[in-house]
Amino acid sequence: QVQLVESGGGLVQPGGSLRLSCAASGSIFSIYAMGWYRQAPGKQRELVAAIARGGTTNYADSVKGRFTISRDNAKNTVYLQMDSLKSEDTAVYYCTRCSGYGCSVVDHWGQGTQVTVSS
Repeated sequence: QVQLVESGGGLVQPGGSLRLSCAASGSIFSIYAMGWYRQAPGKQRELVAAIARGGTTNYADSVKGRFTISRDNAKNTVYLQMDSLKSEDTAVYYCTRCSGYGCSVVDHWGQGTQVTVSS
């Protein structure tokens, strides 16, 4: 079965940076769009960024200019580079495999990795 394993989360100060990684196994990575969702306590889960098989990217308005999604198909890995982090970025971040317009349909979820932005 498909397995998505996130890493790279942790505690960072406002204005700092983190890079999340998602290693995929159990399927053919290169043919799927991939995305990153996040969910904070008491908040709805939201799509942060998505990347299509061909490399086209989309971002939530709240992270545009600060976050960058990328993929390395040879390594079966998708990344989320997060810069200029704000306290409101604090959430559990989930790697997802997408199957729908704008990653609105998700086939598989990773276990999530906690990102905490605090001074």
